[in-house]
Amino acid sequence: MLSDIQICRNTQLSPISEVGRKFGLKDDEFISHGESKAKVSLKSINRLKENREGKLILVTAITPTPLGEGKTVTTIGLAQGLSKINKSVAACIRQPSMGPVFGVKGGAAGGGYSQVAPMEELNLHLTGDIHAVTAAHNLAAAAIDARIYHEQRHGYKAFEEKTGLPALKIDSENVVWRRVMDHNDRALRMITVGKNEPQKTINGFERNDGFDISAASELMAVLALASDLKDLRKRIGDIVLAYNMEGQPVTAEQLQVAGAMAVSMKDAIEPTLMQTLEGVPTLIHAGPFANIAHGNSSIIADNIALKLTDYTVTEAGFGSDMGFEKACNIKAAVSNKAPDCAVIVATLRGLKANSGLYDLRPGQPLPDSIFEPDSYALQAGFENLKWHIENVTRYGVPAVVAINRFPQDTDEELQSLLEKIESLPLPVTAAISDAFSKGGEGAVELAQKVIKAAECPLEFKPLYTRDQSLEEKIMSVAEVGYGARSVNLSEKAKQQLVQFKKLGFDKMRVCMAKTPLSISTVPSVKGAPSGFDIDVRELKLCAGAGFIYALTGNVLTMPGLPEKPAFMNLDIGEDGEIIGLS
Repeated sequence: MLSDIQICRNTQLSPISEVGRKFGLKDDEFISHGESKAKVSLKSINRLKENREGKLILVTAITPTPLGEGKTVTTIGLAQGLSKINKSVAACIRQPSMGPVFGVKGGAAGGGYSQVAPMEELNLHLTGDIHAVTAAHNLAAAAIDARIYHEQRHGYKAFEEKTGLPALKIDSENVVWRRVMDHNDRALRMITVGKNEPQKTINGFERNDGFDISAASELMAVLALASDLKDLRKRIGDIVLAYNMEGQPVTAEQLQVAGAMAVSMKDAIEPTLMQTLEGVPTLIHAGPFANIAHGNSSIIADNIALKLTDYTVTEAGFGSDMGFEKACNIKAAVSNKAPDCAVIVATLRGLKANSGLYDLRPGQPLPDSIFEPDSYALQAGFENLKWHIENVTRYGVPAVVAINRFPQDTDEELQSLLEKIESLPLPVTAAISDAFSKGGEGAVELAQKVIKAAECPLEFKPLYTRDQSLEEKIMSVAEVGYGARSVNLSEKAKQQLVQFKKLGFDKMRVCMAKTPLSISTVPSVKGAPSGFDIDVRELKLCAGAGFIYALTGNVLTMPGLPEKPAFMNLDIGEDGEIIGLS
């Protein structure tokens, strides 16, 4: 079989203007950026607001492994499968960060005959939205240090007399807005800014700082949750950047940088239109990670697609304990649109990896035995799939399992897995997907089962309400959502909880930041654990996004590069084409 990039380059794509018109957009509602992508204007939302809404299909998965389960392949393949049976459909996915592209994971365009095309453009820069987020974020960071410098250099009263601005009296030891960049770089997790030559302050006043990856920026979450440009602007103004000497929050609005940040993101709020290899319109927008943010593409992209098609297929990051949970408890609460059906992606090898019988690590050679029939490992790993099915149905969302077929899979084991799923006393169906090798044709059966499931009455039940206390929300996600026994807050987290309540932020939703490699907070614990404890080491306020991060385990907001990063495979060929991208 050809490589992903060869398949992509051998496929004749339609002009993006043709894709836009087929999608249902007017010519003045999108602006082409070359032949293969376009920015979609938000004025289309106003025109379409009276249209009937289609069904929202959310693709999630079992607990991820280094093998990869093919969630994006299934998302794109399912959209193509729906198109094959003459349903109007669009896909909505996140924009890939260049951290994973150059780090371990590689690209995020799907693969085989179920890809977003051209994959090179999707995986590298696209229309610059992540760079716009990075620029807007770092503008605020620069504004904070500049304000600290000028106020301390002049003195508060002299600063006010000279500038006519109120002194914000920012506590340099309590700045919570770190800088960001769209690469993995562990050396920047902890840095010192404002260093000077002896007896000088020209570079500012020295303080400790650090970098997060751009996908972890609150601005990325804000972009994904905003309903329009006005809402984006308000949310940016609400962002808490630091605290003053009295412990009161200093917002982007107070620093008078919110307007400029919104200007920097004015074009980023427009989704990018691309297409699958079979011409299905695909909206690419926002890129929050699911282990440290809410892990879903934008509400704006969903709203456009839902108004133009009968089915919108979107994807939530990592397993159902991560992106799906946040889609239900954060995104759906903001958009007022719950998923009509959830597709849980599973593979034979992924289930065996979740059995706990293998020690698989990113970048390490895979044992041949994991590709061979092993009923014992499959049965042990099936407990993980069962957990994710129960998790999805806990929210009242109909579930369909997509068994993503790999070449080494045997018919006997595939049939055995189907029988295990069908024997469960749960409202779930399953289908084998050949979307990777056959495109839409290989996902027709899956598409038919999704259509049937999406017609079931929806009894959507998020885990908590907005009016519950922050402690109750954290406990609901941990104990009801994950099956934990208890939640232990560190002394720092307890103090932050008291502070957030005092400042009036107790109505925020909760975004759990934890490892995606286990349902628990310990990556090595596989299968379907229960009765474990969750330690919350820190809480982080994201007032613009409307949630509070609960940081657990050793989850980091700036990834590092592995021993053999993916960038080592990338180069430019003699013909100028990119090679080594997957």
